[in-house]
Amino acid sequence: MTTRQTILTAVALAVVASAACSADDILLADFEGKDGGDRKVEAAASGDGSDPARAEVASWNQFRGPNGSGVARACQPPVRLDGSHVAWKTPVPPGLSSPVLAGNRIFLTAVEDRRLLTLAFDTASGKRLWRRKAPRVPLEKAYTTNSPAASTPQADDERLYVYFGSYGLLCYDHEGRRQWAKPIPTPGSLYGMATSPIGHGDTLILVLDNDADLPGSSLSRSKILAVKKSTGETAWETPRPFHRSGWSTPMIWRHGDGKDLVVLGDGRVSGYDPQTGEQKWFATGFSRETIAMPVSGNGRLYASAAMGGVPDEQPDPQPFWDAVMQFDGNGDGKLQRSEMTGHFTFPFRPELPPGHPGYGMPLPANKAKRNGRLDGMFAGIDKDKNGFWTRDEFLASMSLHRGRPMLMAIRPGGKGDVTETHVTWQLRRNIPEIPSPVFYKNRLYLVRNGGILAAVDATNGETLYRERLGAPGHYSASPVVANEHLYLASNRGVVSVVKAGDAFQMVHQRDLGEPVFATPALDASTIYIRTKTNLLALRTRD
Repeated sequence: MTTRQTILTAVALAVVASAACSADDILLADFEGKDGGDRKVEAAASGDGSDPARAEVASWNQFRGPNGSGVARACQPPVRLDGSHVAWKTPVPPGLSSPVLAGNRIFLTAVEDRRLLTLAFDTASGKRLWRRKAPRVPLEKAYTTNSPAASTPQADDERLYVYFGSYGLLCYDHEGRRQWAKPIPTPGSLYGMATSPIGHGDTLILVLDNDADLPGSSLSRSKILAVKKSTGETAWETPRPFHRSGWSTPMIWRHGDGKDLVVLGDGRVSGYDPQTGEQKWFATGFSRETIAMPVSGNGRLYASAAMGGVPDEQPDPQPFWDAVMQFDGNGDGKLQRSEMTGHFTFPFRPELPPGHPGYGMPLPANKAKRNGRLDGMFAGIDKDKNGFWTRDEFLASMSLHRGRPMLMAIRPGGKGDVTETHVTWQLRRNIPEIPSPVFYKNRLYLVRNGGILAAVDATNGETLYRERLGAPGHYSASPVVANEHLYLASNRGVVSVVKAGDAFQMVHQRDLGEPVFATPALDASTIYIRTKTNLLALRTRD
């Protein structure tokens, strides 16, 4: 099977969230040197970022906060998330975007009755302030575990910018008045769009990687689009013809040599000039399925990607065969074509039950097309054409050879292919499929499916610890750090609070009782958690 076919169903949940700290208190954690830096974020929302120690905006107003770092040092949310800290709980419509904050407002997107929505809430009370419908359009095809409202908005002091894969870009002021609209053709993506826009100076930047080909070509329509925040007019475009659909959100890497727009995509991470879109460098070795957002700190860039949900370079193949043997109707230890019935498909996550959306390769609903796909799958693995699969045939067929699970550290200053010249270390174990890494005090923290948390020395890539959280299942939300603690939410809705440091120390856990797919949002005293049906605020008491 092809690498594209091994994209897992949960890939679209890469929409892991943002949050917000007060304009006076936020500290950016990805400043270079000195454990990520200790300088206060500049309050000007439209600053040009010419000083490496300045942030684009003051609040946690985009995907994963200031520059996507996931860290707010001066915020003081509660460490124990018990009922006494619940400030309010507000119902929200379905959607997978994460909240962003600007001033005293929380913004998110949703979809209800096949209409795309943007909503604003008051941070103090949770009261809904306004709700706006996007123009009516056919909704993009999104897989079961994705949503047409997946991309996280971006905000500044004046405006809110929203991207829907089904429509394009919309801009509102904070009162909900539309400022401009820019329809964009929906990129080809089997599982739906998930990338989020980011701000840079006076421009909004959006990665539009695409499975569709250019007219009359075998190259992709993928591109990076930068628009003027004030009008939505195109500022620049850069083609990415060798990339196919991806789900990672870009970031700005500030370093001693300047600034790079960093985009993690199909097989490689690339650096561009954020003012012009000109490509500067790239590094290869990543898998086809790139979801996590890169982070920076201590003079380095860190980018990660699993391999179709495989967190380690040498996965155990036996569970995959065991999953196939659930369909061995006659018990002979082999698989015939006639036994490929019911929910049978090629397993991607053998720990899940057959029929679960994330279990295996998606197959057509149409019976004839489904049987045709199964016929091809069976013939491709039955190499000796004797009418059944053996264990050896099946394991030999597993597509685990293009790209590898990878966490890569890159130093700045390179040109062209920097894979051999500027990559300082690589790690190929404990790599999350969806959650992004977080850099804090010269450590990288990674949480992956199964509820396994790893801490890595950012200087050399050595693993400091690898521990189970006691909250199993899948993870879509990225870790955030505040108040010297990591906050980690599982898809099942269990939030774990772990002390930051070289040794693992669990401090608190709370089961919220409903699923969580978005990263908790933060302001000076509050952690905001979007569950499947609610927006919840847990606040430090005075």
